[in-house]
Amino acid sequence: MLNELSIKNFAIIDELQVSFGKGLNIISGETGAGKSIIIGAVSLLLGDRATTEIIRTQADTATVEAVFDISANKLLRDKIATMGFPDEEELIIRRIISHTGKNKAFINGQMATLSNLASVSEWLINICGQREHQIILNAENHINILDEFGRCLPDRSAYEEIYNQYRQIRAQIEKLQDLSKSREEKTDLFKFQLKEIQDINPQPAEDAALADEKKVIANFQKLSGWANHAYDLLYGETDSAIVKLKEVQSQIKEIKKIDAGFQLADKDIDESFITLQETALALRDYGKNLFFDSERLALIDERLEVLNRLKRKHGGSLENVLRRKQEIEEDLNKVSSVEEELEKLNREEEIIKKNLRQKALELSKIRKQAANKLQEAVDKEIHELNMPYASFHVNFNKCAADKNVESFEQTGGDEIEFYLTANKGEDAKPLNSIASGGELSRIILALKNVLSRTGSVASIVFDEVDNGIGGAVAEIVGRKLKAVSANHQVICITHLPQIACFGDNHLHVSKKVTKGRTITFIKELDGEQKVEEISRMLGGVNVTETTREHAREMIKGSKASGF
Repeated sequence: MLNELSIKNFAIIDELQVSFGKGLNIISGETGAGKSIIIGAVSLLLGDRATTEIIRTQADTATVEAVFDISANKLLRDKIATMGFPDEEELIIRRIISHTGKNKAFINGQMATLSNLASVSEWLINICGQREHQIILNAENHINILDEFGRCLPDRSAYEEIYNQYRQIRAQIEKLQDLSKSREEKTDLFKFQLKEIQDINPQPAEDAALADEKKVIANFQKLSGWANHAYDLLYGETDSAIVKLKEVQSQIKEIKKIDAGFQLADKDIDESFITLQETALALRDYGKNLFFDSERLALIDERLEVLNRLKRKHGGSLENVLRRKQEIEEDLNKVSSVEEELEKLNREEEIIKKNLRQKALELSKIRKQAANKLQEAVDKEIHELNMPYASFHVNFNKCAADKNVESFEQTGGDEIEFYLTANKGEDAKPLNSIASGGELSRIILALKNVLSRTGSVASIVFDEVDNGIGGAVAEIVGRKLKAVSANHQVICITHLPQIACFGDNHLHVSKKVTKGRTITFIKELDGEQKVEEISRMLGGVNVTETTREHAREMIKGSKASGF
């Protein structure tokens, strides 16, 4: 239930706080005072998109915050906890809209996304205004409305599970069928691609190894010169490092003859001598083995070009070439076994289609039972709304039994649309072809009243419910709203006193100009103030005592009627 709503710098609202109670909450006031703006603010809390145009002139941000009592809704509290938000008996939702575009949303003080708000809001509030009218009038939504009313959703989920399996296997079959149609062409292509790679027979990192070898051959003279010069420095010259090291060994021996305490070991010098000798010999052999091989260089260039051509075709590296080779081999195996795989999938498909048809027929049967109950319930409601000859129909344009499995949808095999016979002697017509605004408002209210008995939403907001009606019909609408409020908190914006008199709580919205700015105010009315407001709604500007007495009688009558 919505307990508190705070709005700041939103449209013409400067700062406003309003409390809502249980039962039927009436919001009234002059046209343009800001009643629907309040509903727009609530819509923001439900995850609607926002633009900077809603921010009050000269303000940087607009803020909307609401406090909901969810202490009795364990399912919602569990859902909020699962989403990672604090589990409290009160749910606080806040939206901040900024000119900078850095809009923010919070659930119980924690940052949230619009998706989070939308997910939570479906348990909180349903706004029945122009948007809700469009949802109910859209034939695509009728099957969902019927399923929710008839509690068909568990059976529909069971159907959807098999439907998804069917769609998956159909996708596999279609893919293999396409493969089968072009099998010869694809087989030839795969074989050609594979033979090209096999003939070249690239090895892992072969291109890098060849590039290194090419570098050595191309730099033969430099390498040979460096190796020979290094050999001479170590061994070949008369004053080479080896010769000098021998002199060092001789000097150390002379030192040790005189000073036995000299700690340098002979083996250290011997090891250095051996290491230098081995290095010198390695350099000599390396230099001797170096030679310029023009034929080998040409072969390397040719091989690298072949490998580069393969790399350009298959992903830019030898790793990708080898990976593509493996893929082609797998594709060839698939192509060769496509008929066998198709036969296997076709057998599986037949079993799934049989199960899918059975589930669709079961779902269709349950829907027809639900349709009869919905028709009876809505007919009862619209007859009480002064449409005695009207008749509501749940029309099965097509049933699962009349369709092939291939034409089934995610929702089943039924095609459902709501029809209405508005007057005696007329044919039933689609609900969205109703011309009269008054008839439409009553049909929407009748549907909402019926559906509210099975819905899980805590609060229902009615905006424009009095569109096109008045007199006795308005009183009946008021009674219906009061009836809905027995199961849900109802917030209703209305201009009609016949509806307003049934309110448990009455809020009046007004506006005035202060310091050159228009400001919206909202006030909860007590007994006499409620009488005065209903009198204004009855009599306009000039309220007389007779009008006030009439208002008192209406309020008294609403209570005496059992509500």
